[in-house]
Amino acid sequence: MQILVIYCHPRGDSFCAAQRDVVTTSLQAAGHTVTLRDLYAEGFSPALSAEERGRYHDVPDNLLGIEDHVADLRAAEALVLVYPTWWYGLPAMLKGWLDRIWAPGVAFSLGEGAIQPALTNIRRIAVVTSYGSPLWLLWFIGWGDYRLFSRGIRRLCAKGCRLDWLYLHAMDRRTRPELTRHLDRVRAHFSRW
Repeated sequence: MQILVIYCHPRGDSFCAAQRDVVTTSLQAAGHTVTLRDLYAEGFSPALSAEERGRYHDVPDNLLGIEDHVADLRAAEALVLVYPTWWYGLPAMLKGWLDRIWAPGVAFSLGEGAIQPALTNIRRIAVVTSYGSPLWLLWFIGWGDYRLFSRGIRRLCAKGCRLDWLYLHAMDRRTRPELTRHLDRVRAHFSRW
């Protein structure tokens, strides 16, 4: 399977980077083709410029400057996003990636009064994330990033697109053995893909 991994964290020595490495090596060991996009390392610009917004609905002119990201997204059969959850949502860089790359003509089309999915090549999405919050607070707040993917993003992909959610809560209070056990769970999960 062709898998696109989007990694979003500014530090190469973070626990998030360790998760990224486990994801990519596990998928490759299982025989998949992995394309890794490291948004910070690439210097990806998350801000939608006034010019880009002006041509947002002008397909295909809305793809100018983002063609490589769009090509990777269109080639993928599965999408894995590895990021830390900050302030109960996506890091600004990752939110900007969605704003700029999941554009009309790429992720959806507007027709017949409804949004039509356009990324029907993507049959599976996985999120690997960590939260500083305790579990009870995530339930109280309502899992904002999970709802975004389960109710919104997934609808723009193949019918019946599967969503896998691998998370670690209370990240800042975890011991080394707990972190290692989480990485082992991530490894086992992606080894079964």
